[in-house]
Amino acid sequence: MRDESGYGLQRQAALLVDGDGIAWIGNSDERSARDADEVIDCRNRLLTPGLIDCHTHLVYAGDRADEFELRLEGASYAEIAARGGGIVSTVNATRAASEQTLFDETLPRVKALMDEGVTTLEIKSGYGLDSDNEIKMLRVAAKLESELGLRVRKTFLGAHALPPEYDGRADDYIALLCEEMLPRAHAEGLVDAVDVFIESIAFDVEQGERVLARAQQLGLPVKAHVEQLSDLGGAVMAAKRGALSVDHIEYLAVEDVASLAAAGTVAVLLPGAFYVLRENQMPPVAALREQRVPMALATDANPGSSPLHSLLLIMNMACTLFRLTPAEALRGVTINAARALGMEREIGSLEVGKQADIVLWDVERPSMLSYRVGVNPCAAVMQAGRWRNSEGLS
Repeated sequence: MRDESGYGLQRQAALLVDGDGIAWIGNSDERSARDADEVIDCRNRLLTPGLIDCHTHLVYAGDRADEFELRLEGASYAEIAARGGGIVSTVNATRAASEQTLFDETLPRVKALMDEGVTTLEIKSGYGLDSDNEIKMLRVAAKLESELGLRVRKTFLGAHALPPEYDGRADDYIALLCEEMLPRAHAEGLVDAVDVFIESIAFDVEQGERVLARAQQLGLPVKAHVEQLSDLGGAVMAAKRGALSVDHIEYLAVEDVASLAAAGTVAVLLPGAFYVLRENQMPPVAALREQRVPMALATDANPGSSPLHSLLLIMNMACTLFRLTPAEALRGVTINAARALGMEREIGSLEVGKQADIVLWDVERPSMLSYRVGVNPCAAVMQAGRWRNSEGLS
C-alpha cells in the first residue's frame, strides 16, 4: 500500500536483491518474496536508499578551531581569509602532510558518515593547489573507496583558492590549472568531475568559466560553488555550461532560478556552512520549488565553514533553517543528491535495475530521520548487494 505523503512509502513491502542490484519490489506476501534463496525479516523497519553526501571536502590535514573563535568574536569569513586564514591555512597543513597522514586523519570522518547510512560520497580536492598535492588528495579519496567499500566520486577543485605563491597572478594560476594540473589528474584516472569556487575571495566568473570549459574539453562533468557570499552570476554561467549542480546559492537571485530549471541543474543546499558562518541570507527555496529545480543536501564537511560529519543533522538543519519539508530533506540526500553527481540512473532510489544500496532504520516513519538530533537510528546497511554492517538484524 502506497501513501500520499510525498515519500513514495510502500507498506508490507519486500525487495529482492540479485547480485549487486535490485531485481524486484512488491508486496511481502507475493511469491517472488517467498521464493528467495535467503529471506531476511526486517521487523517493520523503515527501508530507504543508501544516503548520498554529494558535496564534501573531507580530505585535509589540521583544523581551524582558532577561526571558529575569531568568528565568535566578530570576524567575518572574508576577514579571516584576508588575514591568511581560511582555505590557505588548510592548504599549508595539507601540503605538509604525507599521503598516509591524510588518509589516517580522514578515515574517522568518513566512518562517521558511513555509520549513518551513507553509501556514496563525493570528495573534492582543493587544499593542495599544485599538481602534486592535488593529486595526493585525490589518491587518498581513491584509497578510501578501495579500502572501505564505499562509493566515492572524486571532484577536482583546483580552483578553490589562489595559492600564496600566485598572489596577484590569478590568471596565471588558472592557466597552470587548465594546462597542467587538471589534465595530469585526469590522465591518472583520478577525476570524476570538476568544480570551481566563484566568489570575491576566490575566482571571478570568467576565470571559473575557463576551468569549466577545459574540463568539458576533457569530457568531464562540471559543477560550481557559487553565490555563497555575494551574487556574481556564477550560477547562471554554470547552468549555461550544463553543470550537474550549483552549490551554496544563498545569494542566487530569484529571477536566475529559471536558468537552473532550463538546464536541469541541481541546487545543492549546504545548511551546515550557513549555520557555522551564522549567515542570514537564505537560498531562494520557494523559487526553486516553483521552478521544480531539484534540491540536494550535503554536509559540505570541511575544517573551516562546516566541520560537520552527520548527514542526518544536515537534514534537520535543512528543515529548521531553510524550511524544507522532511520529505524534501530525504529526497535531498537520496535521489536529488544522486542527480547532483550525475548518478541518478544507478543510485538514489529503490527501483528495479538500480544498485542495491539500502539502509534499514529503527524509526516508525520517514520524518523521524529529520526530526531527531543526536540519535543514530541506522540498524543495517547494504552496499551494492552486500551487507556492510548487519548487526542490527540479529
